[in-house]
Amino acid sequence: AIEQLESSLVLFFTGQERSASEILAEHEKKSQKDDPIMIQNLHQIKEIGLETRKQLEKGNIDKLGELFQVHWETKKKRSANISYPFIDECYEVARKNGAVGGKLIGAGGGGFLMFYCNNNDKPRVIAAMQKMGLRWERFRFDFDGAKILVNT
Repeated sequence: AIEQLESSLVLFFTGQERSASEILAEHEKKSQKDDPIMIQNLHQIKEIGLETRKQLEKGNIDKLGELFQVHWETKKKRSANISYPFIDECYEVARKNGAVGGKLIGAGGGGFLMFYCNNNDKPRVIAAMQKMGLRWERFRFDFDGAKILVNT
């Protein structure tokens, strides 16, 4: 199951970097004020996380793409700074080329996009994202913890 999951995920660097601390500070401010929309959003994200865990434990790897999609749509409602037109365009192009779902990794605003794809669609998604100027990052799951890869 781990191998199937790993082979179904593709990761891209968007080339865009934004300050995660600004986005997270906005979230914290809204949470401290008990902003009902923020609180509801956080609860929805938690439920999506619990459902993701449940589906993975059952071995329903293909549900992950659908849950990524729901997570992404929910997360974007949290702040106008989570995404921006270029990221939204990349996301839509990936979906049109076969990605089942995806999400921006981290607080938002740039960085990395991860998509879940059926293996037959993976080459199309990779080609489409590279055409958009994103860099495909090969990765593997690691269960040994952090390692120094480059020491300068």
